[in-house]
Amino acid sequence: MITFTLSDQQHVQVAHGAPLCAALPEKVNGLPVLAALLNNDVVPLNAPALLDGTLRPLTLADENGWQVYRRTLCFLLAKVLCEQFPETTCQVRQSFGHNALYWSWDVPAEEREAKVAALRAGLAELIERDEPICHHLTGYEQMISLFKARGQEDKVNLLAHRNPPYLSLATCGNFYDLPQGALAVRSGVIRLFDLVPLRDGFVLEFPSVQTPYELDPMPPFDFLFDVYAEHLRWGEIIGIRTVGELNMAIANGSVTDVINTVEALHEKRLASIADMIAARQPRPHIVLIAGPSSAGKTTSAMRLCTHLRVIGLRPTLISTDNYFVGDARNPRDAQGNLDYEHLDAVDRKRLNADILRLLNGETIPLRKFDFHKHEGYDSDESLTLDRQSGVLVIEGIHSLNPDLTPNIPREEKFLIYVNVLTQLAIDRHNRVSTIDNRLLRRMVRDGQFRGRSPKETLRLWSSVRAGEERWIFPFQHYADAVFNTSLDYEIAVLKTLASPLLNQIKPSDPEFVIARRLSCFLQNFASMPMADVPTNSILREYLGASRLRYS
Repeated sequence: MITFTLSDQQHVQVAHGAPLCAALPEKVNGLPVLAALLNNDVVPLNAPALLDGTLRPLTLADENGWQVYRRTLCFLLAKVLCEQFPETTCQVRQSFGHNALYWSWDVPAEEREAKVAALRAGLAELIERDEPICHHLTGYEQMISLFKARGQEDKVNLLAHRNPPYLSLATCGNFYDLPQGALAVRSGVIRLFDLVPLRDGFVLEFPSVQTPYELDPMPPFDFLFDVYAEHLRWGEIIGIRTVGELNMAIANGSVTDVINTVEALHEKRLASIADMIAARQPRPHIVLIAGPSSAGKTTSAMRLCTHLRVIGLRPTLISTDNYFVGDARNPRDAQGNLDYEHLDAVDRKRLNADILRLLNGETIPLRKFDFHKHEGYDSDESLTLDRQSGVLVIEGIHSLNPDLTPNIPREEKFLIYVNVLTQLAIDRHNRVSTIDNRLLRRMVRDGQFRGRSPKETLRLWSSVRAGEERWIFPFQHYADAVFNTSLDYEIAVLKTLASPLLNQIKPSDPEFVIARRLSCFLQNFASMPMADVPTNSILREYLGASRLRYS
């Protein structure tokens, strides 16, 4: 017999080899159980019980269960597309918040609404049939042959630079795919979804962890959609749209052209934003830059300053971190921990007073913060803003929030939102998560420069994400310009440093579930050396050896 310890510390026994679902309920709080967390690893419910350990059911109300739901829904959608519309090409693109994914679809505009309706009906019918979804261990050569026979070149390219003797093949009826993680074992548990025509494709909607019983309305997306569309055009320019294509470029040496092109595109976009600032009348004297963790705010701000100098302006860069109130005055979260993400962690009164004094032509002492003593102080340096050519560039997570600088007139401010919006996909039906991209950046940077273990980085990530949801994302649509810091080659470089860090996290650690998922994700990528990254690249903020000076 196999013994499992459940989350309430009760024990349950099942026969050796029995499916894990035999030890778990079918529903929890009215939500279907989608998969299991076995020894901090997400596995399908039909996996055999082979070893004693901890076991927990996963539903839509859990982040890991939500990922299984979304992954399974995309798998089922791919099956319907393959069977009902085999002559078309459909590819997952970007996310809209936590509850929607945009897919491009090459169907005529006049037919799109009807075909999306037919696709929706086909997906609903598949769910109603409650078909089984299976995982099969399949030999590498057999899998390659299967994908070639079906014309699934994106899968063939993805496997071309890997050599495992066997892999897990996901099947549902006559459809099969290369899964990027555990799937639900039946189509019928995926109940809530919708398909909505949009531009050159459609949006696939699904529940979020916060609202697992219903579909939320989509957040504002138009301004981010345009930014993402620009990055898609960049992908077309460099010819890298999937991980398989990137791996091929690394193998044949053409990745150097990819690096040079995407870095040049970054420079072009920053130059364009600098021109926008200079051209606006009256010209703003304050540039505020915000974005989530590891989006590249600091490097973006420094490189923007360079482009502002090129056009004759005199920028001065400061960080809102230098205006932290210190631990004695810092707000605390519900658990009593210091909440450094909170707006009131910034001394807004002092910040606004200093900005107004600068706008009035006065000289102020440069504010700094001692991160060892956790207190702010006035340095010996002074700061003056030239009304003719001076620009004060301020970067920080709250910069787009109107409550950060309520005393500064809106016409004096130019707002920039920075984020990582990669157009690179694993294959047609599996996207590269921008959140995972940022987490890999943060973990590498924390290990390189902040003395923080990978386990601690992963442990803190949920609170960082909660802070972003509250303090950053609600204000992104206020931006006058958006800068996408994604580099299509970067994960191949980050892999070299991230993989050993992830290997430090063991199955007994609660953080292993994230480490395991990221490790499996990185297996899709060939590795690239750090030396190939230009010394002024945004990626150097995380890797080190940048020619830019970080305080």
